[in-house]
Amino acid sequence: MKSLKVLIVIAAFAFVGKVQAQDLKFGHVNIQQLVAELPEKMSADQALQGEATKLQEQLQVMQEDLQNRYNTYMSQRDTLPDLIRATKEKEIQDQEQRMQQYSQMAQQSLGQKEQQLLQPIIMKVQKAIDEVGQEQGLIYIFDISTQVVVYHSDKSVDCAPLVKAKLGVQ
Repeated sequence: MKSLKVLIVIAAFAFVGKVQAQDLKFGHVNIQQLVAELPEKMSADQALQGEATKLQEQLQVMQEDLQNRYNTYMSQRDTLPDLIRATKEKEIQDQEQRMQQYSQMAQQSLGQKEQQLLQPIIMKVQKAIDEVGQEQGLIYIFDISTQVVVYHSDKSVDCAPLVKAKLGVQ
């Protein structure tokens, strides 16, 4: 009798679980594509490109200066005393190292600037996705741009049009 009650309770939970599982709704969106279509992203790209151009121009000036120093050194190398020659070689090597350091710092600076510019955009998109998920009663919304989702059914709701509407993008 006791085992019959246990079986009935287990069967009831299994039945309820199956009924609830049928109500689950999933959605998907391509966040990379969505972000790329936003006007804010285009503005961020332009600002980032402007910053990259400034840094590249400065690196070019440094490169030209180094080349001039090297050419001057090479034209005088045979006539210079050993101490002066060693000093000039050291100066050229030091300048090459400064250029490499500048290049690395410029790349880091651009990465930080990109993150700074994209963070508000990503937060805006995430907020719109959250709102769509709540409004549509979705359990999960998967980002299909990461290629992590290995399968999605036609029953999965494409949330991109709804999120675009939230963001005011056509």
